[in-house]
Amino acid sequence: MSATIPDRHSEQPGRIMSGEIVEQPAVLRRILDEGGPKIREIAEAVAAKKPRFVLLTARGTSDNAALYAKYLLEVRLGIPCGLTSMSTTTAYGAQPDLTDVLVITVSQSGGSPDLVASTKAAREAGAITLAVTNNAESELAAVSEFHIDVLAGPEKALPATKTYTAELLSLYLFVEGLRGGDGAAAAALPDLAQRILARGAEVKQLAGRYRFAERMVLTSRGYGYPTAKEAALKLMETSYIPALSYSGADLLHGPLAMIDAISPVIAIVTDGKGGEALQPVLERLRGRGADLVVIGDEAEVAKASAGFALPTDGVPEELQPILEILPLQLLAYEVTIARGQDPDAPRALAKVTETR
Repeated sequence: MSATIPDRHSEQPGRIMSGEIVEQPAVLRRILDEGGPKIREIAEAVAAKKPRFVLLTARGTSDNAALYAKYLLEVRLGIPCGLTSMSTTTAYGAQPDLTDVLVITVSQSGGSPDLVASTKAAREAGAITLAVTNNAESELAAVSEFHIDVLAGPEKALPATKTYTAELLSLYLFVEGLRGGDGAAAAALPDLAQRILARGAEVKQLAGRYRFAERMVLTSRGYGYPTAKEAALKLMETSYIPALSYSGADLLHGPLAMIDAISPVIAIVTDGKGGEALQPVLERLRGRGADLVVIGDEAEVAKASAGFALPTDGVPEELQPILEILPLQLLAYEVTIARGQDPDAPRALAKVTETR
């Protein structure tokens, strides 16, 4: 089965992004076939060091992958995790005691100076350091004790797509390795991803709702929350639509007031406890007459104004984010094309963002 994104002439906008979106089933399969044994080996070595706490360091798209890892580590392993503020080290010169702390730095390029500097400082402060990148030759990989290559291959489009799902799967396999699992539950992902990407016509129809949107809200809970954040980022960097992402719980604590009958809202509803926790939010959104689109659970899609049901039968909740983001990547692409813009060339962006 092949994906239904149209082949575009080399001069056509979005050609690079669309090509990388459809590579994802092959990338997921490569990670499972080639990367899995190495990831398990690294996980066993890290587990032997018995980390007492985990700190996750990242920027941009990789920051959303790190948030996904936080859910995995806390839910699956019961290890407390935090997301670092790199400026405490790079700008303020703080020197925390990181003895027996696992610091995981996630970066597509492995080249941002603040990521490299904070990881180096963490290692000097006694941390166990792990870099998760798409560049085994990067400076970040060099300064880290351990390195996981996400095997996504060269990514040329400015909006990251295949590296995001590659990071998610690699982090999942790492966490499974920490707990002594084999990651077998992920085996179905490449074929399921292919099935989702073959439904591009459905996404293109959805995109018509947002061609003239002035603002969008995305929400979820649990494992779906990183998906909401990543989808909002993709929409903002490609179509320039202000897209606000909220945990469903946070949405009820104030921002719900801005939702009305003309407010477009996308809810990512996982099939599991996260989706159950989102139910009161969905009820409030329906009560306010929001233009609600649901990505995920088939029953919730049927209740919404529109949506995209995912094939999640038999897929554990913790793996569903790898599938959830796919139609949302397609949506960002299609909305941008519909608005007459080029998703391959977002203004003011560079592939490697060198923050300090």
